[in-house]
Formats: sequence, C-alpha cells, structure tokens
Amino acid sequence: MSIMVKNASRITMLVLATIIIVGSATSCKSKKKLAREKAAAEYATKVEQAKNDLTAMLNGSTNWSLDEQDVRLNSIKSYNIDDPEVIDLISKVAEKISMDRAEAERLAEEERLKQEEIEKKIVESPKHQEIDDQLNAISTSTTIDAANKKIMLSMDQFASPDVPVLIIISQYGGTNDYDRPTTISKFLNYLKDKKQYKYTVESVKRDGLGKITELELIKK
Repeated sequence: MSIMVKNASRITMLVLATIIIVGSATSCKSKKKLAREKAAAEYATKVEQAKNDLTAMLNGSTNWSLDEQDVRLNSIKSYNIDDPEVIDLISKVAEKISMDRAEAERLAEEERLKQEEIEKKIVESPKHQEIDDQLNAISTSTTIDAANKKIMLSMDQFASPDVPVLIIISQYGGTNDYDRPTTISKFLNYLKDKKQYKYTVESVKRDGLGKITELELIKK
C-alpha cells in the first residue's frame, strides 16, 4: 500500500511538472508571437506615416522649411524601409528638395544683386543728377551761343568727343534694348537742335582720371 501511494505521488508530481513546462513553453511562444505582431504593427504604422509625409513633401502641402524637410527625409531613410513605394518616394523627394534649394538660392542671389543695384544707384544718384541737369540745360538754352558754351563746359567731363552714348529704349526681364548708338559730341549737338531732353542717366563709366568713358541713358 505504501509503495502504491509513493508511486501515485510521483506520477502526480510528474504530471504537474509536465503541465508547468508545457504551460511555460506555451506562454513563451505567445509572448514571442505578441512581440512579432507588435513589431509588425509598428513597422506598418511607420511605413504608412513615411508614405504620408513623403507624399506631402512631394506635393508641397507641408509648412516645413527645406531644412525641416531634410531632417524628416533623413529620419525616414534611417528606418531602412524596404517598401518599393517608400523607396521611390524617397528618391523623388530628395530630388525635389535639391531643386527647391537651388531655386531658393537663385532667388536669394537675384534679390541680393537687385538690392546691390538699388544701393549703387542711391550712391550714384547725386552724380547722375548733376549730369542730367547739365544735359537738360543744353536743351533749354535760349540761344545757340549759350548752348555751345554749355556744350564746351560739359565736354570737359568726357575722355573724348567720341565717348559712346547708349540709349535704352526698353527694358524687359533684366535685358536692355538700345537705340542706335551715338557719341557724346553728336548727342550734345542733338540736344541743342532738338531743344528737348527726355532722358535720365542710367549709368556712367569713368577712367582712372575720372573722365567719363561711357554714358548710358534711358528714355523717360
């Protein structure tokens, strides 16, 4: 009887041990499965968010700066997503950011040059005004002798009687369209005969002695 009890106890212990081992193994498998499912869900979410953000950047529908777009793009790249659509979007967005940055730099340089030109004109404005006044005075002279005297005084400012006078008749997209070129000697006599000065000095070039070597005018 004692032997039968001992055997029964042993069998019970073995059954319990087996249940514990099987239960533990099942629990471990369940945790691994849950972990895999969680990782898969997180990956799917990351892929979907990456697609949304990349598409928005490609369409220009975000309010992110170019630097912020670069940061987000690099973050998505670091995920090493192997989804074909994401890979294609990454390539397109990278190209768009590069083109947008180049355009922004071009516009910034264009604005810088424009501002530089404005500042240059402000600095040169008093000198140009003086020349404008002299040319206008020749055209409004009451007699030919008075006009000739003013022409002689004006000619002292030029390197030679053949200094070119360029007359802008129109401007478009930063390009000037010029009238037929003439010389300062011919132009001053033209003002004397025409008795009308309908131009404004646009630019002046001078030599090392300060003499004018080229005069550019624009029609009012």
